[in-house]
Formats: sequence, C-alpha cells, structure tokens
Amino acid sequence: MSVFTQLSFEQAAACLEAYPLGSIEALTGIAEGVQNSNFFLGTSAGDYVLTIFDGVPRAQLPFFIQLMTHLAARGIPCPAPVARHDKAPLTCLGGKPAVIVSRLPGRSERSPTQSQCAALGAMLAELHLAAGSFPEPLAHQRDTDWCARVAGEIEACLDEDDARLLRAELRHQQRNRPTGLPRGIIHADLFRDNVLFSGNRVSGLLDFYFAGVDDLLFDLAVAVNDWCLTPALAVDGERCAALLTAYDERRPLSPAEKAAWPTMLRAAALRFWISRLQDHHSPRPGALVVERDPDTYRAILRKRIATGDDSPWLASPAQGD
Repeated sequence: MSVFTQLSFEQAAACLEAYPLGSIEALTGIAEGVQNSNFFLGTSAGDYVLTIFDGVPRAQLPFFIQLMTHLAARGIPCPAPVARHDKAPLTCLGGKPAVIVSRLPGRSERSPTQSQCAALGAMLAELHLAAGSFPEPLAHQRDTDWCARVAGEIEACLDEDDARLLRAELRHQQRNRPTGLPRGIIHADLFRDNVLFSGNRVSGLLDFYFAGVDDLLFDLAVAVNDWCLTPALAVDGERCAALLTAYDERRPLSPAEKAAWPTMLRAAALRFWISRLQDHHSPRPGALVVERDPDTYRAILRKRIATGDDSPWLASPAQGD
C-alpha cells in the first residue's frame, strides 16, 4: 500500500456521505505497497481502509471487488468491500475509482515463527479452494510473458552481469517451467506485510490487486521466498516444511508440482526482481511510497539457482507418498 494520490480530510468526508458508515473521524495515509493509494479511515461506525486505484486498470476492478466479496463470504479473512447507499461497490475520488473495505484485526509479523508459517500454509490452501468456485476468472497479469516484456524494457538500464542473469533466467523459465500444473486464482503477492496475525492465527489477508489465474504452486513459491528465509537468503528448512506440509494437508500437492518446485521458486524470485527493477528505474511519484530494493531479489534468485534440486527441504511436502 502507498499514497500516490493525495486525499484531504474534507474530500474523504464528502465521499463518506454516500456510504452507510456514519461520519469521518480520522484519515491516515499508509506507506506500503507499490501500485495504489491507501488510507486508514476511521468513522463513527468503525475502522476501514480506503483505496484509490492508481495502478489497476479500471476494467479489472470488478474482478477484484467480486473476488474479495466471494472469499469473505466463504470465511477467508480478507477485506470485505462496503457498498454505497446505491449498492455500488466503487466510488470516484479525484477522477479515479476507489473502494472502501473493512479493516481487519491483527498485525503483520516481520519474523514469522514456524507455527505462523504453518498457519499461512493452511490459510493459503483454504484460499485456493474457496477461490475455485469463483465464476469470473482473470488471468494473472504478471506471468512469464509479462516478465519477458518488462525485462526487454529495462535491460538497457542494467549492467552486463545483471542483464546476462536476466536473459538466462528468462530462457530457463520459458524452456523449463512446466505446463499442466493445477491452476486457479492465486493471491500472487502474499508477502509478510500482506498477512495479519492475532497470535498464531491468520486474521487477515490483504492486497488482492495482483490476483489472477496461474499455477497454484506459484503462490507457495512467492510465500516461501519471503516467509522462510535465513539471513543468507537460503530457504529455512523447518519453516518451509511447516508451510508446505500444512498446505499439503488441505490441498495435496501433485507429483508434478513437487518436481516443479525448484523452477517455481526461481520463477517467483524472477518476477519480483523484475518488478522491483521496474519500480527502481521507472519510479512513480507519490507522497508516501516505500521503494523495495531490487538487489534483494537478485540475490534470492542467484541463491535459488545455486541450490537447484539439492535442497533437503524439497522432500518435505512429499511425505506419505
């Protein structure tokens, strides 16, 4: 979440008149994320989050709004969109579409424990299962084709070592990422700051605006690359095993998914290295924006390439076969 579009207290108060949420009491910008403007919104009816869509195509917004509504109705702790008095789920602020959603309890964990990683794995499986009945799928917008397109746009900005690594990994993914893996709607951005905990219980999953249909395994790889790191950016075997085992108990991983795991970890590292390179070399102006260091995901990608198929924790989800 970030703030690219400024919003005054008075503008928010006027917007709130269209909602059954009482009067405004507080408005605070949120300095996280990379594509939309977000604010904590305190009202006489409770606490909410207001999002102004700066980076999401307007035509895709119904998918995200309906998906969150669908998941919330099925017990997934995600933000529930609030309808206006006229039942419309979206409003307009400064000429841009906006939404108000419920604010969920809990806090994000910078250093998740093994138990919290297991809770995340279980919740991610529940999310995939609940999203399986969603009737209006949208393709994941940051897939391998997107990576290739953006890589072509930014390669000239890179030194030769980085450009060589980028080209080599794109070739690897295009040649080796398997087809035919189980697919469905994925969150696609389940980093630690997008998950809230109350103790060891997942109390909130946030920021669904990268969601779309892709390999379900990709969601696990994104999570493990962020949640299960050692200080040297290797995968922590115990936390990874806890996450994968808890997921596997609810949606069993297929033999093809287990075989594809090293390649998928590399695919997830590549995707976020490229997006951070894009943000670094083509920054968007904003009042509250946290820039993510692209070097971290370059290092993670190199580590995954070096590890290859030799990781001892690879066997963890295959127990019982």
